[in-house]
Amino acid sequence: MNIKKLAGLISLLCMSPAWAIQPFTVKDIRVEGVQRTEAGTVFSYLPVKVGDTMNDTQAAEAVRALYATGFFKDVRLEVEQGVLIVLVRERPSIASIELNGIKDFPKEQIKDNMKYAGLAEARIFDKNALDKAVQDMKRQYVARGKYGVSVTTSVTELERNRVGIVFNVVEGEVSKIKQINLVGNRAFKEEELLDMMKLSTPDWMSWFSKSDQYSKQKLSADMEAMRSFYMDSGYLEFNIDSTQVSITPDKKDIYITINITEGEKYTVSKTGISGNTLIAREEIEKLIQVKPGDTFARKALTETSQKIGERLGQEGYAFANVNAIPELDKEKHQVAFNFVIDPGQRVYVRRINVAGNEKTRDEVIRREFRQVEGAWFDVDKIKKSKQRVDKLNFFAEVNMETPPVQGATDQMDVNITVEEKSTGNISVGAGFSDNEGMTLSAGVTQANLFGSGNHVSTQINTSKVNQIYSLSFTNPYFTDDGVSRGFDVYKRDTDSTDTAVSEYSSRTMGGGMRFGVPIGEDEAISYGLAFERTDLVLTELSSDRLVRYVRDFGTLNSNLVGTIGWGRDSRDSAIYTTEGTVQRAFAEIALPVLDMRYYKLNYQHQWYQPLSRDFTLLLNGEAGIAGGYAGKPMPFFKNFYAGGTGSVRGYDSNSLGPRDLNDQALGGTKRVIGNAELLMPVPGIKEKSVRLSGFFDAGAVYGSGDLPGSAGIRYSAGAAFTWLSPVGPIKFSYAVPLNKQSVDKLQKFQFTLGSMF
Repeated sequence: MNIKKLAGLISLLCMSPAWAIQPFTVKDIRVEGVQRTEAGTVFSYLPVKVGDTMNDTQAAEAVRALYATGFFKDVRLEVEQGVLIVLVRERPSIASIELNGIKDFPKEQIKDNMKYAGLAEARIFDKNALDKAVQDMKRQYVARGKYGVSVTTSVTELERNRVGIVFNVVEGEVSKIKQINLVGNRAFKEEELLDMMKLSTPDWMSWFSKSDQYSKQKLSADMEAMRSFYMDSGYLEFNIDSTQVSITPDKKDIYITINITEGEKYTVSKTGISGNTLIAREEIEKLIQVKPGDTFARKALTETSQKIGERLGQEGYAFANVNAIPELDKEKHQVAFNFVIDPGQRVYVRRINVAGNEKTRDEVIRREFRQVEGAWFDVDKIKKSKQRVDKLNFFAEVNMETPPVQGATDQMDVNITVEEKSTGNISVGAGFSDNEGMTLSAGVTQANLFGSGNHVSTQINTSKVNQIYSLSFTNPYFTDDGVSRGFDVYKRDTDSTDTAVSEYSSRTMGGGMRFGVPIGEDEAISYGLAFERTDLVLTELSSDRLVRYVRDFGTLNSNLVGTIGWGRDSRDSAIYTTEGTVQRAFAEIALPVLDMRYYKLNYQHQWYQPLSRDFTLLLNGEAGIAGGYAGKPMPFFKNFYAGGTGSVRGYDSNSLGPRDLNDQALGGTKRVIGNAELLMPVPGIKEKSVRLSGFFDAGAVYGSGDLPGSAGIRYSAGAAFTWLSPVGPIKFSYAVPLNKQSVDKLQKFQFTLGSMF
């Protein structure tokens, strides 16, 4: 038998004339050596067919093609009397992958990540894929600060051309930042610069904030924060020369060194405007935030360019460019700026496209838009539209793009893409306050009922003093103009026998309808009508005034309550507020058709003013007045109360104002509250979830002149600690009454868990 060897892998790749063969016609093809791979698979990858003429080039291509499949670790070609014989040796398959020593990650997550590297059970074993999986695993541990992690592997050959892979991992300890050094700072102390960095050496809150674990991304953010600080402080030529990060041989401690050049402090000598302004020059000059004589601040420069661009954007010039050209005088350390304005071409919005909303109806999103199709582009309306869609709280993410229309220089589209999130919620929780004891709560809420934007909720709240059960439904767009309509049904039980309030209990059931009418972007009025039925129960310790009321009007009272309110809310955040105002005015009137005749008026004004990057001043004022009319008294269970968390801290909850002969608070028909609070971060902790404050409180409740008790305004001062913890917000306060009287009931230390003031 005459067998002629055509090629091995190396001989074909390094073909020389000595190995050249005479071309021949392939009469047949035979595959030998396959175990798991089907012969048809080999034929499908082989670039040679029966009847083809075989030569050196085709033989080399055939070997390369079979190697490229990754199925084989050896490929040879032979020919016997015109029959092409393909001899292959398969790569082993992976029978099992075993992970030992892994605690920080779920093993299934690790195996899923290995699949992306090409390593998984039943796949062909590839040494390169194994190496890549090891490196990926190490990177995951390094991202968690474990630089000393060790990953070793062993590959065991098994029967039927298979292998078993074992990963042995020694996770090690988390590497901590031992020291951060700043080199080159002269104008600011090192402590001041380190305080603005997210990275820090270990402190008592590091276990929560992870600030002592090095991260390249965090370091980059810290460098940018430092750069912004210097540039906003006048140091125009500030530069970060280098950063060095080193780790000790035992992989436990990390040292960071930052080298900076501050340069000189610059002031602004003059400003100018050039280019096509389109709008009045005087109006643009009012938008310039940098003035001659000011210390240079990059933030003010950026804000100026942004404000001018936004002003032009209001006129439809979406692509306006505003460049601040500096002119430096290095001898005098002064800089002049010329704002060059290029408005570009005016554009209008062709279409508004909504995507990503699989459950929420298009109209629910579109009705929040202030920019309309066919109108000139307005940057303020675009921003407000996105903000309003965001505030729906139906979406995990809201992205808005304004791409130009292809082939048209004066048109653009507005594309809004949303990522929906679950808007249904089943909650069960508990809280504790020192005045109401243990509170259990449960509820079912759906904020986007059937994708319509309607809101429905049920709530159960129990405590020793108050028990509330309610069901509410709200349609935020009862009309196309944004008028909302809601319905409420509730049951409220009050038991004051264990509080400072005069002893009685009440059971109230009611239901009503309410409407909200927007009169501005952040302003609305509301009105409603509700029916209430209250059943009163007195005790032997109830005051004479309460006894007389029940004797004259009975224990069962029905009431038709009309309400009207006005509110304006311009806060930047409802949870972690740093600036803005809140104003609320509310009136409650018992209409003269059933048993009661009373009115209650209340006004509240809150003002948040940022004093610096970290400090915010909160001023709060409240005033309320109530009374009966048409010859009937004010129902005592509708009185105002004050004292404790939420009004005047340091005094027992609801203890201020008139009292009965048993020294129990009766409440009153007038109330004034004033609070001043300085909000600040906890020193050494950069987490926004933790906040300190110093406060001054004042307040009083007034009743009829013949009632004894805690008359006059009471003052207190103290400190509070707030933590938005994983189990709910926690607030501690310690207050010292400043003008306490002998009749006052004090409670200097107060706290709440599960509610926020």
